Amino acid sequence: MPAFLIKSVVFLLCLSPAVWLAWQAFNDQLGANPVEVLTHQSGLWTLRFLLLTLAITPLRTLSGWRYPGRLRRMFGLYTFFYALLHFLIYLALDRALFFDDIWQDIAERPYIMIGFTTFLMLLPLAITSNNRSMKRLGKRWKQLHRLVYLCGLGGVLHYLWLVKADLLNPAIYLTIFLLLMLLRIKPITTWLTFRRPSLFSH
Repeated sequence: MPAFLIKSVVFLLCLSPAVWLAWQAFNDQLGANPVEVLTHQSGLWTLRFLLLTLAITPLRTLSGWRYPGRLRRMFGLYTFFYALLHFLIYLALDRALFFDDIWQDIAERPYIMIGFTTFLMLLPLAITSNNRSMKRLGKRWKQLHRLVYLCGLGGVLHYLWLVKADLLNPAIYLTIFLLLMLLRIKPITTWLTFRRPSLFSH
């Protein structure tokens, strides 16, 4: 399959959760509290795409397959897209643009504070996710984009602190994040690279 066709299919798949949520909203299919559903689902998709972006490097290490690296920018931009959607739903639908309430929420609720901080960290990553910025920033580009690790931590903590009762789902996301971080430790990646032929021989 041609590369542009693969990217087009992946692009549409990444967009489909937002389209599905929009369809449900316009057809009154979101239940008794649609704003809560929209907020929750957009936040979950932000976290999923963030973890998917972080999974690209370990996937290449484990499999030796280099093509997923070409999709990392798309996944990163979709992470920001869903984060922006999540933030706008909170601002416009949940808080009706009452900025006094919004600032009070940010100041008083730790999970909103860390979510807002994570969004602010994602912003420069999205703005500089282009070849021109890579050339202009040089080595500083990689240093800047290491913020994605803090964004991952912020995202899972935001979810973990939000949930008050059933912690299973946020714990799963936290475990995945920690595993993806472990797979970046050099001795582990060196061992996995050495063992790769036997890991994928069956």
